[in-house]
Amino acid sequence: MTTTPSSTYSRRTYRLAVGCLFFLLGLCFASWGSRIPSIQEKLHLSEAALGGVLFSLPVGLMMSLPFAGWLIPKIGSRNAITAGLLFYSLVLVSIGLAQNTWQLVVALFFFGFGSNLSNIAVNTQAVGVENMYKKSIMASFHGLWSLAGFTGAAIGTFMIGSNVIPFHHFLLILAVTVVGVAVCFRYVLPADDKPQEKQPLFVMPDRSLIVLGMIAFCSLICEGAMFDWSGIYFQKVVGAEKAWVAAGYTAFMSTMAGTRFIADWLTTKLGLRKVLIFSGLLTAGGLTIAVLFPYLATAILGFLLVGMGVSAVVPLVYGEAGRSKTMSPSTALAAVTTIGFAGFLVGPPLIGLVAGLSSLRLSFALIAVMGITVAVLSSRARMD
Repeated sequence: MTTTPSSTYSRRTYRLAVGCLFFLLGLCFASWGSRIPSIQEKLHLSEAALGGVLFSLPVGLMMSLPFAGWLIPKIGSRNAITAGLLFYSLVLVSIGLAQNTWQLVVALFFFGFGSNLSNIAVNTQAVGVENMYKKSIMASFHGLWSLAGFTGAAIGTFMIGSNVIPFHHFLLILAVTVVGVAVCFRYVLPADDKPQEKQPLFVMPDRSLIVLGMIAFCSLICEGAMFDWSGIYFQKVVGAEKAWVAAGYTAFMSTMAGTRFIADWLTTKLGLRKVLIFSGLLTAGGLTIAVLFPYLATAILGFLLVGMGVSAVVPLVYGEAGRSKTMSPSTALAAVTTIGFAGFLVGPPLIGLVAGLSSLRLSFALIAVMGITVAVLSSRARMD
């Protein structure tokens, strides 16, 4: 009940350790997201220029795909997540040091690279722990990632209010990450399920994994928009006072984190397909409300619904991918995670470019279509 033949500690210990790594990963990303307006102001970037700079993130992510898919089965997700998180937090500090646009572009490229490597490795760990429980617990791990996002946003708000520069802010996050990784290392799973000693640099995913990746891609476009543009949307479209600029982001993170802790239970009751379809419709509905009624109360309501909508999609899709019958968990996750997380990173720069050509409201209206696409793809995918 508490251990498996290949494990040393109880399954609860492994779950806590892996959950801590999810939290640290989310804290690093949220710390960057919370300081985007500060960095935009520091480097005097317009919305269109910021959108162009943000494209370096998905480029780094895509470049990491063959590397992560090859490395993780070779050295194991335990070593990969340790190295990946330390690298990720170090690059975060370099973002705070950027003095011009090109330095920021380079830093964000490596930030995207490190995020994908860490994301695949930690989700491989989560699949292994989920198999020990023999039931869906993936959403709870991602709930901790979301909780870290909420925590990171709160810390970022405090840092901005205290006039702390991003570099010093990010140094604090680096210190927390180093301590967390040092404590958790011995308590994560030492070996992955279905290990493969020889792994090609690229493996073409089958049709079912591609569909799962596209569902995650569409949902993560919406999620990425909330992370990078919610504050700017409230500032420039809603016209919120300074004290309320972060309200939309806070509302989104609150419901996303909270819903993820009940998503596993809902999936057991309703089934994977129904939960994904409803999630897509909630996302589209929330964004539509925020676009059609750009006032403080209605925009907050819309962002609350978006948080509920995107909450379950990614963890449930990743959990399904990790149970692939044709690939090892890390290889399947490398394919699905990279397709999906590309949306998380491609979405924000696309919003900036569309906003520069038209308006931020139109950008968010186009993102709402992604929620509908999640519902459509989920209705046709083979699952359950």
